[in-house]
Amino acid sequence: MDSSTQQIALKAGVQIEAQYKVDEYDILILSASEGRALDKWLHANGYNIPEGAPRVLQSYIRQGMYFFVAKVDLNEQQRLGYTYLRPIQVAYESPKFMLPIRLGMVNAEGSQEMFVFTLTKAGRVESTNYRTVRVPTDVDIPEFVRPEFTSFYRTVFDKRYDREGKSAIFLEYCWNIIPNQPSCDPCTAPYLRPEELRTLGALWITTQGPDAPGSAVLTRLHLRYDKDHFPEDLAFQVTADRENWQARYVLHHPYAGTDECPQLAAYRRTVWDRRKKEAENYCDLTGARLEDVRQRMGVAADWSTTAESATWWERLWGASDRK
Repeated sequence: MDSSTQQIALKAGVQIEAQYKVDEYDILILSASEGRALDKWLHANGYNIPEGAPRVLQSYIRQGMYFFVAKVDLNEQQRLGYTYLRPIQVAYESPKFMLPIRLGMVNAEGSQEMFVFTLTKAGRVESTNYRTVRVPTDVDIPEFVRPEFTSFYRTVFDKRYDREGKSAIFLEYCWNIIPNQPSCDPCTAPYLRPEELRTLGALWITTQGPDAPGSAVLTRLHLRYDKDHFPEDLAFQVTADRENWQARYVLHHPYAGTDECPQLAAYRRTVWDRRKKEAENYCDLTGARLEDVRQRMGVAADWSTTAESATWWERLWGASDRK
């Protein structure tokens, strides 16, 4: 940006504090004295700003905050061979551990979904201006959930979101991450290497020295927000809690063989009791009707399957299709 453009910005009450060209991104760091002036300058320079933004911008100006704005150089993006927007990583120092969200809600239609991942040295992260609630965990659920777990969890989250008044932030995961070691129970993904953790911002992780490599606490928070239930930006704090915790839903697969033993009848009664509890858990988590869940499980009034309630000779001769 040339000096004449800088002068125009100054006259408009906007100060260009810094500017960078990073691959396909043209980046400016701005400060301003008045929200309407900043809004007008951004519109004049080709930035898309929602209607009603000046009031929110003014509140940030009062807090002494700067503004990070970026444009995409499509020619440079094409030259680099990318067909999608690459993420931008920003490092800054501030005593405030917060995340601005109000500007993005000015013209939003309905609620928005956000996942916040943090890496800290001390412990779990939680919100200080909204309730941080743990989603249900360690719950036994019916076997039929397995192929539809994604939609099941969406429903679970929807119900919990409503029960908490649509104004809570939900903890879904918190774990101690040690580089080059499995970091979950069970581990279903490759472990993180020290170089990856440092790239993600955990700069205290070292690759050499007597204390190498160190560890980081990974927290995953999930929120669904709108301007009516989240009138303030998100504020966080780092706690000393390093307990490993995750949302976990348990599927039990009962014995389905034909072998007989003296303990089989007693075992099946425990299975039927457990199935009843699994169905009740499912109803509590999703709002489903118990009778509908029973039908999906394919069980009788006593929570047994047809094969389980058949006699040994019926199983032997394949006559287990009775009702």
